[in-house]
Amino acid sequence: MLRIAGGIAARGIATDLVLARAEGQLRDRVPAGVRAIDLGARRPLVVGKTIGLARYLARVRPGALVSALDVVNAAAVARGLSRAPTRLVLSIHTNLTEQFADKPDLGIARVRRLLVRALYDRADAIVAVSQGVADDAARIADLDPRRVTVIPNPIVTPELSVRAQEPVSHRFFDDATPVVLGVGRLVRQKDFATLLRAFHAVRKRRDARLVILGPADPREARTAADLHALACELGVGDDVDFAGWVPNPAAYMARADVLAVSSIYEGFGNVIAEALAVGTPVVATDCPSGPAEILDRGRYGRLVPVGDHEALGDAILGTLAARREPAALRARAARYRTEQIVDEYLAVLDGV
Repeated sequence: MLRIAGGIAARGIATDLVLARAEGQLRDRVPAGVRAIDLGARRPLVVGKTIGLARYLARVRPGALVSALDVVNAAAVARGLSRAPTRLVLSIHTNLTEQFADKPDLGIARVRRLLVRALYDRADAIVAVSQGVADDAARIADLDPRRVTVIPNPIVTPELSVRAQEPVSHRFFDDATPVVLGVGRLVRQKDFATLLRAFHAVRKRRDARLVILGPADPREARTAADLHALACELGVGDDVDFAGWVPNPAAYMARADVLAVSSIYEGFGNVIAEALAVGTPVVATDCPSGPAEILDRGRYGRLVPVGDHEALGDAILGTLAARREPAALRARAARYRTEQIVDEYLAVLDGV
């Protein structure tokens, strides 16, 4: 969203980035020309951000609002409360069916489904980050699939290639031993347990190391502890490093020998497109929704069944043994250039 907002602002359009709370690792990366609006939403967050957004819309009355990470379309409620003439574009970034199934409280999942069906139709336009997400959202919301426009996430920027060349200070990259890279929060969705078991299978047949980037979600502390314990139990603890959040993952991707994605589900799969953009081979689960679309059903990277650590290990081994073709991978990633994605969002905004 930072890239989209910056791209729209660069076209001379007044652009606000409206945040429930201005916090997190990216809070200092708001592009020049974009005004950050901190709603300072109180808990319960869904109520606080809806009321705050309604007040913002009533005061500023922007021409259009692109709402992201808004699973139940609270923006539609906020617009109704504000009585502003703002046009609403709802941007969906996850496979709703899979996300609802991933939540332990089935009662909340049912409520969310009802809200999706009731509120999605109130958007003036709907964007999904992959075809799988689009099809799923249309089915749940009982919408004509033609109402959902597929626009992938903007990944490739001029800065990406520069950042990819920055040095990496990590002991695993100090010699020629191949490095497998995993990137993502330490949550059930990413299924790093399957990646650890796959890496164990790889280590039985050749030397390798595994680096996993990404912060542990505080709500998933038990999952993080279980992953550390599993690595030790499998006997690969010395060859696995949970490196946490790093400010420049592109540099790690550029130096890794393969990016391994073990997710149970995705919306798009940003890290896959980022790895292709820096010329790094990818192995991914054929999960809903996104990886198979980015990899063109396996043409630009190996796809394996979800949860199959043996298949994932074999795919990693095959990729390490294969000849790299970075130029072809970078050419595939060109589809995700920020300038092109901004053009596609502006076309949707013009349409509403």
